[in-house]
Amino acid sequence: MKTLIIIPCYNEQETITTLYDEIREKTSYDVVVINDCSTDDSRAILRDENIPHIDLPLNLGIGGAVQTGYRYALQNNYDIAVQLDGDGQHDPGQVHKIVAPIEQGTADLVIGSRYLDKVGFQSSAMRRAGIKFFKFLIYCLSGKRITDATSGFRAANRGVMQLFEKNYAKDYPEPESNMLAISNKLRVCEVPVTMRERQGGVSSIKALQPIYYMIKVSLGIIISSTMRVKITD
Repeated sequence: MKTLIIIPCYNEQETITTLYDEIREKTSYDVVVINDCSTDDSRAILRDENIPHIDLPLNLGIGGAVQTGYRYALQNNYDIAVQLDGDGQHDPGQVHKIVAPIEQGTADLVIGSRYLDKVGFQSSAMRRAGIKFFKFLIYCLSGKRITDATSGFRAANRGVMQLFEKNYAKDYPEPESNMLAISNKLRVCEVPVTMRERQGGVSSIKALQPIYYMIKVSLGIIISSTMRVKITD
């Protein structure tokens, strides 16, 4: 199946070249980097290293960058879109794990979870607490257990791409979009992956934002549980 790896990029000058080279070494998939109006040297590096990319004219946030990637994938007739963070946390050598259930026809959206086998980098204690809360909230609303609701290591088929092209949160989008896929009767599953510590860049969740983050994402999950979107494929 025709597969595209989408890498949202905001100020990833420390990691983007190494990550792209690793993808080329470990996979045979196409790649597009969505440069979300970076203020460092990311744009120049992408150009000088001939890395396939799209330069956004203004900063849209992580959600807008990924949504751009999904739109590009749909317009270019890709069957599967893989989201892979630009900070080096996700191992390109494990992309085949999250693609396999879609290729086998058993899932529409596949999430790479660090908490199934519990190996590798497990994130901070505060982030783990938030993930456990989102797991509880999604289960209460849908009966579906998602152990790693904030994971940005995911694979989507065309039905999911169509859904996310129409509706995708601007920031902290993964928990909301997982709930949206579930509420629209799409098959969502997790596979175990090993994640690494961030190789560069900074988190989109700033030091003084955890309360805002929890409230915003919780409300987004609740709203997403009520949304129904027509999917043509």
